[in-house]
Amino acid sequence: MNNTIQNYPKISVVIPAYNCQKTIKATIESVLQQTFADFELIVINDGSQDATLEIVSQINDSRLKIFSFENAGANISRNRGLNYAIGEFVSFLDADDLWIPEKLESQLQALQANSQASVAYSWTNCIDEKGQFLRRGTYIAATGNVYAQLLVINFLESGSNPLIRREALIAVGGFDKSLPAGQDWDIYLRLAANYHFVPVPYPQILYRISASSLSTNVVRQEAACLTVIERAFKQAPEHLQYLKNYSLANIYKYLLYKALEGSPARNKAILAAKLLWQTIRHDCSILQKPAYFKALLKICILFLFTPAQAKLLLEKLPKFSNVSTILGYLQIEI
Repeated sequence: MNNTIQNYPKISVVIPAYNCQKTIKATIESVLQQTFADFELIVINDGSQDATLEIVSQINDSRLKIFSFENAGANISRNRGLNYAIGEFVSFLDADDLWIPEKLESQLQALQANSQASVAYSWTNCIDEKGQFLRRGTYIAATGNVYAQLLVINFLESGSNPLIRREALIAVGGFDKSLPAGQDWDIYLRLAANYHFVPVPYPQILYRISASSLSTNVVRQEAACLTVIERAFKQAPEHLQYLKNYSLANIYKYLLYKALEGSPARNKAILAAKLLWQTIRHDCSILQKPAYFKALLKICILFLFTPAQAKLLLEKLPKFSNVSTILGYLQIEI
């Protein structure tokens, strides 16, 4: 008779990896440097054609497990990682994002202190391709039954954020492989409909903004997020249906911001103008806010000027307080 007791890791970390040779080492190091060490790190190599697999294979740590498949997409890779996971808790991390060292320890302590909760999440800051700080996230600290708040806005902000009880992930069915984007918001909504959340009110997730995550994907994100919203409100109770318009307004504000990020280009102006109109349709109060004028002004600059001129003007824009000073600058400098 075998009386050996198997020791399972407390946490399973899953990284779906596809052609991420520039960032995967730093991402993995941010996991290996966690102050909480009782975890397994599962990397799902999703058919990478660059040096991703070679880089990961050279990392020497007994907690690291590598599984390779033909390319199937991030959702399927996350679900594959979940199938391999044996920890009581699971956390997913995109291959270009980073965690601060206390992330897992803080979230685990939050869940252990709140036995009713199945999801712990932290705040997010955005970084650029070089790892430099860009901006802070939403910094929302909702607790307990957060379903109504999550219907309005995905305040977890990315798929690299929460620590989740594995049994809860399995119960809600994992990630929807049919969604090309918005899959994290979708699964958080399904979790929030059945389980409590607990916040760690400190920025512990570093979400990387790269060229591939900017306006080139906005149209795809719009379609996917609208699918998530329609699905969520079909299942939401009647007393929460009034939140749908707020949800649509927030997603279009987010997409507008994404469309205006990055290098100036005229095609961005056309896309951003459409998104601004959709934002106004669902939330006309934006017409009374400075953000409306700022977005409209940036759209006009992108449309009217060459990319080089627009870049120069946008760099000067924070110094201007009104339209007349902007026009004066145009006459002198451009």
